[in-house]
Amino acid sequence: MERRFLGRSGIEVSPMGIGSWAIGGQFYMDEKIDGYGHTDDETSIKAIQTALDLGINFIDTSDAYGIGHSETLIGKALGERRNQVVLATKFGYMGNEATRTLKGYNVAPGYIERACEASMRRLKTDIIDLYQLHVWEIGLSEMDCVAETLERMVEKGKIRTYGWSTDLVNGARLFSENLNCSAIQHKLNILQDSPEMLRLCEERNLASINRSPLAMGFLSGKFNDNSVLTSDDVRGAGHSWTEDIFKNGRPAPEVLEKLSAVREILTSNGRTLVQGSLAWIWAKSNATIPIPGFKTPEQIMENAKAMEFGALTQEQMIEIDQLLN
Repeated sequence: MERRFLGRSGIEVSPMGIGSWAIGGQFYMDEKIDGYGHTDDETSIKAIQTALDLGINFIDTSDAYGIGHSETLIGKALGERRNQVVLATKFGYMGNEATRTLKGYNVAPGYIERACEASMRRLKTDIIDLYQLHVWEIGLSEMDCVAETLERMVEKGKIRTYGWSTDLVNGARLFSENLNCSAIQHKLNILQDSPEMLRLCEERNLASINRSPLAMGFLSGKFNDNSVLTSDDVRGAGHSWTEDIFKNGRPAPEVLEKLSAVREILTSNGRTLVQGSLAWIWAKSNATIPIPGFKTPEQIMENAKAMEFGALTQEQMIEIDQLLN
């Protein structure tokens, strides 16, 4: 597949990136686990290096994932290969490293600059390529202040461009009016479409960075009616925002039914279910850049092979729409 761009910044990236939430390990938000269970740091580092070897040059993380641990692992994994990578991280949530807990947020100018410096130390870099607001919803006055701060940071050479991780289309529309805003990170997968946000990204020349492209792992196909995730996994911890896919740690019956309806199309032409799900995202828009999560090199290899297959055809997309609607 041809490379894509981080919107109006013109920064060139691979058609997909890697999302580094899971490798941060276990941490807490709202007194509930916000991680994906046990992880092994050496395996995580090997997986990142495998991604680079397979042509993936876009890495997305946050200072919230493992309260900085994800960033630290990426810094170790890159070593002398920093110049091969476009690094994206996020800010806004306040974390306590000792207790591995997120509590509240801070988007004051001084805090943003300190958070950026801390992320750069962990990532072992002197510039962040894409710096993203991680807090899903903030007030209008806060939004203006954040944008002004990020514009100054671009001028100072601390960051190359910036964006926002949110599903609020109207908020994204306002934020994207700022000169160096180049990307909106939002939820997008075959079960959770986002046509308005995609339309905005296309109209404003913004990168549509797609979190949860595999619906928190559901689109791996490994879950069924009998699957149960425990409270030591974010999908079973009781967060309200997981309930579209996982309710009380179980896959929602309606999503199992939808996946069954489209499975044959997604796995056509030799694709795995994961590869077909990524192909659906690429077929939605040329602005899309999915960032599937990972824990192992094997997952990275399966994800990366999706780039060889490319996007689904428009005929397949129409058929999927008919089946799901």
